[in-house]
Amino acid sequence: MEFSSHSRVWIYQSDRKLTDAETLQAQVLLDNFTTGWTAHNNQLLAKAEIRYNRFLILFVDESLAGASGCSIDKSVNFMKQLEQQFGINLFDRFNLAYRDGEEIVSVPRHQFEDLLKVGVINTETIVFNNLVQNVTELQTKWEVPFKDSWHIQLFADMVS
Repeated sequence: MEFSSHSRVWIYQSDRKLTDAETLQAQVLLDNFTTGWTAHNNQLLAKAEIRYNRFLILFVDESLAGASGCSIDKSVNFMKQLEQQFGINLFDRFNLAYRDGEEIVSVPRHQFEDLLKVGVINTETIVFNNLVQNVTELQTKWEVPFKDSWHIQLFADMVS
């Protein structure tokens, strides 16, 4: 099923990489959730993907029915259940993910700052912008060089 480029996305980043078995299990739970996800009793055209065993992404094509406040609350509550089930944190905005070669690593903000100081992370390091709003942004603005991301504002005094 094709989702329009305007479809909304919500990205939840785990503070650790899920095992392959956990990823399969989480995908089944996500599929079950999106199949029954409604807004004001209207079925949402929704799906979920897990990328890199770390990012849980919800998609809603709002051309049929829009995600309402209560439906978004349902998804947040569902994600909190997943957190407990898998012993992960999906809501830490200052757990920052970046590419280290083929690996994707996430670290707390202070550790990211330390890596920046010693040059492990630089302005060209690919980081993940989990604030993207729709499919187009997911395709074009999700994996971006540190210098082009919102993260740079957190460390502006360190990067000239």
